[in-house]
Amino acid sequence: MQYALLAYGSQGVREVTQPIADAIADVLARPYVTGWVRLHADESATTVRNPGGRTLLTDGPFIESKEYLGGLIMIEVANLDEALAIAEELQQTRAVGAIEVRPIVEASIHGA
Repeated sequence: MQYALLAYGSQGVREVTQPIADAIADVLARPYVTGWVRLHADESATTVRNPGGRTLLTDGPFIESKEYLGGLIMIEVANLDEALAIAEELQQTRAVGAIEVRPIVEASIHGA
């Protein structure tokens, strides 16, 4: 089963140009990691909405928070317990504040 590990950091730790910590790099190199990305700071975001049928662009994140989404790691493991164990290992590196674990919906496109 595929899972997304959403890595959150505190507002004080935003420098994406810093090298990835060795402990995290070790996990990212494992075979069950199918992809990962680091995100720029939340101020670089643009939110796109469509109220009343017209496009509305808003600079920055939509909500203010003490934590921000810093990256996304995709893994493929047998079950939720394995996904949670990987998230716990990453969290113990103290390089991320919190990790949200979500199953990935297998997409299919019909009628194309």
